[in-house]
Parts: sequence; C-alpha cells; structure tokens
Amino acid sequence: MSSTPYTAHPTPYKVGIIGPESTGKSTLAKYLSARHKGTCVPEYAREYVARKGTTNVTWDELCEIAKHQIEELDNIVNRQSSNRKYFFDTELIVTKVWFDYAFGRVPEWLNEAILRYPMDVYLLCKPDIPWVPDPTRSNGSDAIRQELFERYEAEIQALDIPYYIIEHIK
Repeated sequence: MSSTPYTAHPTPYKVGIIGPESTGKSTLAKYLSARHKGTCVPEYAREYVARKGTTNVTWDELCEIAKHQIEELDNIVNRQSSNRKYFFDTELIVTKVWFDYAFGRVPEWLNEAILRYPMDVYLLCKPDIPWVPDPTRSNGSDAIRQELFERYEAEIQALDIPYYIIEHIK
C-alpha cells in the first residue's frame, strides 16, 4: 500500500462562519483560528456600525462595507504567507443577504465577488441560543433570526459549497 504525502493547500483555506446575530460566530472564529493556528478575520460590519454609533446603515454604507470585505479577500488570496488558514467572522454572503433584506436588491458586483472568492467550507450557526443585545445588533426576534438563517443556508446551497450547521449542545 502506498501513501501520498500531504501537500499544503495551494491557495488560502477559507472558512466562512455565518449565521444570524448573536449565534456565537465571533467566539467560534476566534477559537478555531487559535486552535488551528490560522488567522481570524473579524466582522468588518460590526466595526463599521460601532464607529458609526447606529445600526441604521444606508445603501452606500453597505456598499462601503462590502467593498472593504472584497478588498480584504483579494489581499488574502494574493498574499504570500505561511499562514494559509483563514476563519471569517461573517463574509460576503451575510452582506448579500443584508442587501436583499434591507433594500430588496443586491449589487451585481457583489454577486460576482462571491463567485470570485468562494469559501472552502461554511459553518452556519443556528439561532438556537438566546439573543444578547449590544449596540451593534438590531434583529433579536426569533422569527427574523430564523428567516436569516434560512436565507444564509439557501445561498450556501446555491453555491454548492460544503457546510455544517453549528448547533448549541443542550
């Protein structure tokens, strides 16, 4: 029996951690990046909203958030680094769903970027833990959290990218 030697993934390995608000995404991204000696890519929208001081984001501001995320992905894909594992605390699918949810439409350039920078796998956090309010969150209703979860799952399935649903152990 012969064995094939392990070779490093030729491009950065990207794990997208997505889900509704207050489902443990940030905690999971930090944990996994530390556990697997990777890089945690923080949620830029959270930083943006915290600086702004309100969760009301305009179309132009959401475009700015999305363009920052795309620039970050472009830099990661083109970076020559020994660290090739990235754990994204949210990513472009979340932004796409927010465009559609808030404005009823999505910029075509965002759809193109999602196809250009696919994740290797998604971890989809289920809204099965209590919502915890903070100044950067605005959607604590169980119905909205479930709707967003279903939208995220449909987007992942449409891309045909492997994913795992992360549930709270009771």
